[in-house]
Order: sequence, then structure tokens, then C-alpha cells
Amino acid sequence: MANEDSKNREVFWHLPGFCYYRQLNYTIITLMERYPDYFREGYKIGSVYGTFPGAIWNGGRVVMGIAGKRDIQATLALYNDKGVPVRFTWTNSVLEEKHLQDTYCNLIMRLADNGMNQVLVNTRVLEEYIRREWPRFPVISSTTKRIVQTDGVLGELEKDYYLVVLDYDLNHNEAALAALEPHAGRIELLVNEVCTPGCTKRAEHYEQQSRAQLEFDVKDVFPCPNANPNKTFEECTRRPAFISNDEIGRYIERGFVNFKIAGRGMPMQYVADAYLYFLVKDGKQAQVREKIGQIMKGTAKK
Repeated sequence: MANEDSKNREVFWHLPGFCYYRQLNYTIITLMERYPDYFREGYKIGSVYGTFPGAIWNGGRVVMGIAGKRDIQATLALYNDKGVPVRFTWTNSVLEEKHLQDTYCNLIMRLADNGMNQVLVNTRVLEEYIRREWPRFPVISSTTKRIVQTDGVLGELEKDYYLVVLDYDLNHNEAALAALEPHAGRIELLVNEVCTPGCTKRAEHYEQQSRAQLEFDVKDVFPCPNANPNKTFEECTRRPAFISNDEIGRYIERGFVNFKIAGRGMPMQYVADAYLYFLVKDGKQAQVREKIGQIMKGTAKK
């Protein structure tokens, strides 16, 4: 298989929903430690991304609710103690200067300010605030910017971003990939996006989600003309932007070593299936699936 070429190379995977999928994510991280022979060689968890519920700086997907200080600290420690950064999706695209002093979001930043955790950004106003007030956080350019021109991506790479997350419409654009190859180590690829290729409503959808998060509007639903009710990983593998295991090795050979698994807002089974597909060696999925069940039910053998 092509991705066996990743042997002896570090390849970083970025997992969704550090809060909502906390138990599943922690289980996968633990299994990779305990049973490295079950997982593809050279693969590491580069970060877990998402938000604590109710944070108005959050974008991409609306997440309502609230987390207390001790819950925030416990979640951060859960991952950081394993050497895994927590990456905040601070990609709300409608933020204004007045939102920067939000007590809850700044509390999260203060508790996470250890030089390990990261932020994804979309707007200049929040990015400048974070760089000024929270300079220890690596800053990452978000795919929610919807930059689909190669020159635009190259412009992002000229800035002081730790990583730039590529728009999924460029996943198989050979001309774009060739132009970006000199910067491959700073590019992150979204391997399993479920949205429609070339969607003209995607930026509008992100803005609607941002406003719903900011206004705590749980009933504000985006009327997506391309909505897909079939939220299964198997269906996702047939979408044009999908990067298969057979293809990933060729990306790694070119220096692309950061891969993002989409899953926020998706069923947990979808996320688990994605982890089993991308991270686990062929022939080992059944064993890992069983161990996931054991650990998540609290019955794993010591």
C-alpha cells in the first residue's frame, strides 16, 4: 500500500471534537500508546481541535452550552498530559472589537496558555488580539477562510502561521499542489470533507454558523441546498475531495505530513469509522474496534 512509505517519517493527524468526542479521542490516543503495532507506522496525533461549548469565538460549527473552569482544566490536562495539543477553532467570521474581551473565551485562553495549545483563526481582529495578548499560542490559518486560489494560499504561507489548512477543493488540484510543495510541511489537508465540491454557499454557511454561535441562536438553521442526509463514512469515501489511504502515501512523499480528519457535528460512529480507516493498519481494524468498545465501556483489560 502506498502509505507504507510513511515508515520512519512522522505524520501528524488532527482529530475533531476535543470536547464532544473526548472519550473516543482519549481512547484512540491511549491505544496508539499501548498497541503501536496496530497503527500505521510514523503516525502521531498532532492535535485535537474544536471548542468548549458556548464560546463565542468558535466558528465552523455551532456548539451551545457551557463548561466550568475545572472541566476546562481537566479536559486540557487529559490531552496535554499525553503530549497532544488542544487546538481552538476560534474561526467566528463575524466577530468585532467589542467581542475580544469576552470573559469566557479569555478564561479558556488563560487556562490553556502553556506554549503547547494552538488556535485556528479566520478574522484579522481576533488574530491580532491573540498575537498581542496570548503570544505563546501557535496561530493556524483556517480552511473557513475559503481560499481556493493558489496565490491566496501562497500569500497565507508568507505570513507567520504555524500551519495553513488547505481548502478541500484543492485536495486533488495538481497544479496547486505542485506550487505549494515547497511549503508542504506547513500545509494541513482535510482528508474527509463531506461538503459538496465547489460549493458556492460554503462561506455563507460559515457566516451563518458564526452568527448563530455569537447570538446563541439554537434555532438558526442554514438552508443548505446541498444538504446530505446520509452521514456515513462509507458515503464520504465516494466524494471527490476524499483522500484515500492509497493516495496519502504519495502526499507524504511530497512532504505533506499534516492531515485533518473532519467530524465536528457528525455522528460518533462516523468519526470512529474515520479513525479506524485512516489510523489503523489493514487487518487490525476489528481488534482496535473491540478495544475501543472495551475502554469506552470501562472494561478494558489492564
